[in-house]
Amino acid sequence: MNKFYVTTAIPYANAAPHIGTALDFVCADTLARYHRLRGANVLLSTGTDEHGTKIAEKAAELGMTPQELVDKNSQAFVEMAKRLNMSNDRFIRTTDKAHEQRSQIAWENLSQYIYKNKYVGMYCVGCEEFVTETTATENEGSCPIHNRPYEKLEEENYFFALSKFTNQIEEAIKSGTFRVVPDSRKHEILKVLDGGLDDISISRPAEKLSWGIPVPNDPKQVMYVWFEAVLNYITVLGYPENEDFKTFWPADVQVIGKDIIRFHAAIWPGILLGLGLPLPKLLYVHGFINVDGKKMSKSLGNVVSPNDIIDKYGTDAFRYYFLRHVPSYNDGDFSWERMEAAYNNELANELGNAVSRIAAMIGKYQNNIIGEIPPAEHDIHEYEEAVAHCKFDRALDEVWEQVRGINQYIDTQKPWEIAKTNDPAHLQEALAYAASCLLEIADLLEPFMPETAHKIQFVFKEGIIRPLETSLFPKHEA
Repeated sequence: MNKFYVTTAIPYANAAPHIGTALDFVCADTLARYHRLRGANVLLSTGTDEHGTKIAEKAAELGMTPQELVDKNSQAFVEMAKRLNMSNDRFIRTTDKAHEQRSQIAWENLSQYIYKNKYVGMYCVGCEEFVTETTATENEGSCPIHNRPYEKLEEENYFFALSKFTNQIEEAIKSGTFRVVPDSRKHEILKVLDGGLDDISISRPAEKLSWGIPVPNDPKQVMYVWFEAVLNYITVLGYPENEDFKTFWPADVQVIGKDIIRFHAAIWPGILLGLGLPLPKLLYVHGFINVDGKKMSKSLGNVVSPNDIIDKYGTDAFRYYFLRHVPSYNDGDFSWERMEAAYNNELANELGNAVSRIAAMIGKYQNNIIGEIPPAEHDIHEYEEAVAHCKFDRALDEVWEQVRGINQYIDTQKPWEIAKTNDPAHLQEALAYAASCLLEIADLLEPFMPETAHKIQFVFKEGIIRPLETSLFPKHEA
């Protein structure tokens, strides 16, 4: 049996889930469901990143311990995964004892590439990231993402000799053994590699940051949060000795947002090469989601919670919008107006209406008996290609060609007219073909919109119409 291992980036547990994280989750879940349906042995992992300065600061601000804060916030991500109908097999927390212990094993296994040195430079607490003097100068001394001045740090840290792996990482990306998609992101990281990678600081003094995993044999240092966070992708499998690790690594697809590409396409491969491990096969980098054309921010008051959208439209409508109407290879936009239009025009009018019409006609003209359902034989090569390249929007476009096609078929065939000709064989043939097309649509939709697919299968699959209690997508009235 083929194996398929897919991961999400693990969101930082200092705040509530947002729609960017939800996009990560549904993309990875779609891939996992797609490969399960094709018989693969699938493992889907997600989780939360729970150490670092931001967590410690936020906890102090709220009068909580860091552990209390991450316990509360991690649970919010567990609940969001459930609401998104995510079929994850694992949920790792970087405060799990097993992750801490396995991260320390990884550190020791990298020891030939780790050395101690003095670090003098700029640091962004918001990004939990060291930046070069050049970057700090270009940004006029403040992080453009967090609108917060960089802090000048002078401390003795451990360093990882990332520079040794520049050429290997570059070759892996160029040769396609480590694919980065889309090409725009591949070119972005190749440009970084072209300038050569610097060795990176991978620890902080415990006196300045106690909320982290202790460095083996040096209690005065804790691991830098980003270093140990990326290790979750192997520690969740039981690196280095567990059978799951031997079975599932390397990852087949890792799903991330574009803001963390350097960690996943440069630093993470360097760590893996240092450990003597193969690189992931594919890194899928999605864009950002704006709201009404503007970046989401608390100050603008335009932050949208995934729960608010699901409460109004349901889980499958959420998955549909973000997988089809957010460009898979670019930034996207959410607005309540566009969501409403997609729900009413595409889900209710086109898909929901097709299911209702065909079921109703089989009920009216054939006493709910479909009869023998012929196999639908549409060419799904383009759909399969799109999924293989993480072009979720394109894959759903292909499905919607079939949705519109079945509506056109009904309008052209006019079963209500055939019913008047006293030709039951012709009528049965037309309606059975229509049912077959809907079942094929359901199969194609199952990775994307599992609840919807199962409802369509429930109505038609047994050869006898089993009506739904309500329409597939009850239309929203203005």
